[in-house]
Amino acid sequence: MATRDGRDGEGTARVLTALDLAFADAEQGRPLTFALMAKWQRTVLGHGLAGFRTMPAFAKSGRERYGLAPDTRARFERCLSESAQPGLPLPSLAARIYLDTLFFHPFEDANGRAAVLALAFVLAREGVVLDQVHPLQTTRWADDAEGAADLAVLLGILLTAAARRPSHERQS
Repeated sequence: MATRDGRDGEGTARVLTALDLAFADAEQGRPLTFALMAKWQRTVLGHGLAGFRTMPAFAKSGRERYGLAPDTRARFERCLSESAQPGLPLPSLAARIYLDTLFFHPFEDANGRAAVLALAFVLAREGVVLDQVHPLQTTRWADDAEGAADLAVLLGILLTAAARRPSHERQS
């Protein structure tokens, strides 16, 4: 597969395959668990290793550090289970799982892609698919409550726009 704009064509194909897996898992009513995310992550990375990280992680050229405590995985699993919490608006649930995945940084690599897949899963579980994700691709900070609220608002706008747009106008 050829690359475009410096992108890895094979990597893109793996992400799209993982997205199809996430959609299928949502359609089958599976609960969001670390094991499910690890399955998608193995597809994204193109190899069979995608366990919960065992050391502190760093991102943004070392400017962000993600610690590791004995209960980190359990706390992340709890957040995953809360992604199906009834009574909360869908954009808020999707924004939260996206940010929780970034905050916990569960994998050694490709946590941004894992966050997008988790977000897509939460939306697909409710029968919703975004027709564009480019507006979501910006730096997010774990301790920015205002930014988290803004993300939920942005998701609401994208969901509304996707629902209103005729299918022949939707971007892929």
